[in-house]
Amino acid sequence: MKLSLVKKNNPEHLLSQSVQSISPSGIREFFDIVYSTPDCISLGVGEPDFITPWRISDSGIFAIKDGCTHYTPNRGLPRLCSLVAKSLQEKNGVEYNPETDILITMGVSQGLDVALRSIIDPGDEVIITEPCYVSYTANVTLQMGKPVILTTYAKDNFKIDIEKLKALISPKTKAIILNYPSNPSGGTIERDVLEKIAALAIDNNFFIISDEIYSSIFYEGEHFSITSIPEVRDRTIYLNGFSKSFAMTGWRLGYIAGPKFLLDQVLKIHQYTALCAPSLSQYAAIEALEKGDGDVEKMILEYKKRRNYIVSRFNEIGYPCRMPEGAFYVFPDISPSGMNSRDFALALLKVQKVAVVPGVVFGACGEHHIRCSYATSMENIREAMDRIEKFHQSLGKQ
Repeated sequence: MKLSLVKKNNPEHLLSQSVQSISPSGIREFFDIVYSTPDCISLGVGEPDFITPWRISDSGIFAIKDGCTHYTPNRGLPRLCSLVAKSLQEKNGVEYNPETDILITMGVSQGLDVALRSIIDPGDEVIITEPCYVSYTANVTLQMGKPVILTTYAKDNFKIDIEKLKALISPKTKAIILNYPSNPSGGTIERDVLEKIAALAIDNNFFIISDEIYSSIFYEGEHFSITSIPEVRDRTIYLNGFSKSFAMTGWRLGYIAGPKFLLDQVLKIHQYTALCAPSLSQYAAIEALEKGDGDVEKMILEYKKRRNYIVSRFNEIGYPCRMPEGAFYVFPDISPSGMNSRDFALALLKVQKVAVVPGVVFGACGEHHIRCSYATSMENIREAMDRIEKFHQSLGKQ
């Protein structure tokens, strides 16, 4: 065979263009470096440091012993679907039929994936507010949709400007993705803003994808879900799960709630690509919903102590840091360092062995921010903040 023909028929040319167009996860890419750094204190991992409460873990163990190791119905265990529907009724005042309006997924990540697949055709536009979780833009791109970025800013507490949102809506707008409390800022969206977004969705006929995975980790007041607005119940795709609230990240379990006409389509994708969520995780989740609220409350009390401490320390050091309403992240402004977020994070890791996530991975507006998770022990947080303070002081001596 001629060498020129081999080059022409290179199988690399067969790769998906949409996959090639996206970058690897900025979080995971950065932590490949972290894992090779001994004695590092990490404020980067977005998962609870608590272990899954034993009563929940025991339910998974007992499920194995009892032989509950087979496929479940595609939608999920009927009992679990009923408990999810009951929980949403109690928390958000919204009725969902557990037989038609609920689907148990392999985490919120899979829920987002199948939700987008069910609504996006090539060229459809999806509005995404930045800073945001890294997978939103990538997932829209993978479905051959067009991400349309609505930038929010620290000076506005990362709040959505409704007039700017209106300007982004077009005949091709298929959905908007909302995440509140937010990863990475910990901010929420007030009820009056959600009501305005709901009105825009109705007037312009697009879906709302509401990622509320951190809704149980809320510190002051009460979380308000956009699903509680009756007029948009049937155009809202609600995403939530068990990872953050019940410290069940490794169990990989979430759920979607939405109208039957939508869930019928989502179910088809789920059937062909996943069959069902892990059975053992579903049995554990039943225990979580029935008896886990006390464990969640204990975790929130501890998170709140850590939040108050880390915010005060960043502000004392000279890096402006707003008080998050929920989740377990802070997003301080490191502009006084004179460095961009990636250089700051790499230098901090090298000099003081503290790992944080560069804010730029959450959108260009995060260029002068870092994301720090306080889902680690207070001892680690104190030591990390002492090291960050030393790092900041050393910058002035250069």
